[in-house]
Amino acid sequence: MQILITTSVLSRPRVVQFTPWRLALALLALTLPLMVVSLLLYHALLLKAAHEHWPIISEAVRFVERQELAQRDRYMRENLDAMAVKVGEMQARMMRLEAVSERVAGMAGLKPDELKKIEAETGAAAGGPLVSMADAARDERRTSNQLLQDLHSQMDSLQNLGDRHGDVLTLIESHLFEKRLDALMVPSIAPVDGPVGSGFGFRADPFTHRAALHTGLDFPAEPGTPILAAAGGVVLSAEPHPQYGLLVELDHGNGLVTRYAHTSKMLVKPGDLVKRGQAIAAVGNTGRSTGPHLHFEVLVEGVQQNPARFLNAALAAPTSQKSNARAVN
Repeated sequence: MQILITTSVLSRPRVVQFTPWRLALALLALTLPLMVVSLLLYHALLLKAAHEHWPIISEAVRFVERQELAQRDRYMRENLDAMAVKVGEMQARMMRLEAVSERVAGMAGLKPDELKKIEAETGAAAGGPLVSMADAARDERRTSNQLLQDLHSQMDSLQNLGDRHGDVLTLIESHLFEKRLDALMVPSIAPVDGPVGSGFGFRADPFTHRAALHTGLDFPAEPGTPILAAAGGVVLSAEPHPQYGLLVELDHGNGLVTRYAHTSKMLVKPGDLVKRGQAIAAVGNTGRSTGPHLHFEVLVEGVQQNPARFLNAALAAPTSQKSNARAVN
């Protein structure tokens, strides 16, 4: 399409040619400003109507807001329902963990008074499963804010309960560690790998041939056989003795002492710290002895005890108080 534009008879006419693309661009250039102006007027009109509570428009605005709030509340309620179920499962697990920790505490020797003290200090409160919480989540009369407050309260309770369990488990660990230390400080392994010759009790003395008390266990062995510490402790003495020969004494605390007599060589010195199973001497035939062996004693508050009561059950008890034992003290 062409349009001729003339200004006078003598002037040359101007020709304006319109193509479909030019027409479309022209319409678009006119439409966009009108749309922007219309949107601005519409927005201003809605704001004014909502602010001044115009009858029809304000009701429409409030209806849209109610729909959005209802949709948002449904979405939040669905998420809170799922959270309530998860919190209920967590509290049920916490209750099972509490029962287990109390049983383990009893096995570890933890007194109920100590558990009550922890509960009083942490202010932990026990409760049942979150059945009421789940019911509340399904109650349409409860708002999402009320439901959220209940969840926060339950989470605080679970946190206090978790803190209490953590304190209980720490105390149990401490008790078990103490028991382990006590076990390491009590003679529990044979100092020499081999059978027992003479046991604890009365027997015929090999030198006087009269009845005399044998105050320990004899372990016949080849000279130089390693002698192991029956428990961890501190070397109390390592020196020659008129009757025991080269004697090593270990102090295990609480009035408990072990003796290793008739050794051929001492591998430790007074004040050394030794571990259970550590080599401290070698089998010999020193002192009042008729053959190479280890004479092993256990003393509690200075009184000799039967070492067989302290050693492992794998250690065979002395068979008899034979006068023809291979080695005696």
